[in-house]
Amino acid sequence: MYKLGWFSTGRGKGSRGLLKAVHDSIESGEIDAEIAFVFCSREYGETEQTDIFLRMVEGYSIPLVTFSYQKHKGEESGLVGSGERLPSWRLVYDREIMARLQDFKTDLCVLAGYMLIVGPEMCQKYDMINLHPAAPGGPAGTWQEVIWKLIEADAESTGAMMHLVTPELDKGPVVAYCTFPIRGQAFDRHWSKIKGKSVSQVKQEQGEENALFQLIRQHGVIRELPLITATIQAFSRGRMKITPDKQVVDAHGKSIRGCDLTAEIDEKIRGSL
Repeated sequence: MYKLGWFSTGRGKGSRGLLKAVHDSIESGEIDAEIAFVFCSREYGETEQTDIFLRMVEGYSIPLVTFSYQKHKGEESGLVGSGERLPSWRLVYDREIMARLQDFKTDLCVLAGYMLIVGPEMCQKYDMINLHPAAPGGPAGTWQEVIWKLIEADAESTGAMMHLVTPELDKGPVVAYCTFPIRGQAFDRHWSKIKGKSVSQVKQEQGEENALFQLIRQHGVIRELPLITATIQAFSRGRMKITPDKQVVDAHGKSIRGCDLTAEIDEKIRGSL
């Protein structure tokens, strides 16, 4: 059985939705795998939302490992030599995580609402994938930052991708992706309303309530869960693999620059928008 590791901070509804989508896909047989463990970087009693997430994991009878990063935060000064220049306490924290997970065997780990940059030692130990709300080559940053950058660039299209986790944030090799246009009948009237305005003007006038901003987000977020489940399904069925030197290859061992799942995702969401 293909085994998944699950990393989350369990901050809110989004984290629960990601876990539920994959759990339900496993239960229905869509994904031929099992979740070997869930690791949460918070513990019971830190926030109400995380407590709900932790109870959800236990309700699914999935082995749960919790360890609050607050227990190590700021214990040591200095920096770890990773792409993001992590504080040295983060290396200590990652090593403690790996020690606590040493008895679990996994084929693939998924970061799903995990709010910490993963250090180089954990990236090397585990094959980890993460969702980024932009197409390959698209803007970096949070989903909010991505959308504002798309508007500022007068972009024609965007998407979402799953990528291999590396110490450099959002820069790992692309594993799978989907794309969609942000032009055409549904979008053009909203583009016309901000024509001639700078992004700073749009932000000042309406902020994230801007109709174009909201529409881009709507079309992106509806694709995220199907992309995650389709990507995990592809791994569990052997369509993709990660080599020991962290290369993404197809079933024949040929290196690929991401599997384009646009057609599959469009079919999954047909009639939902």
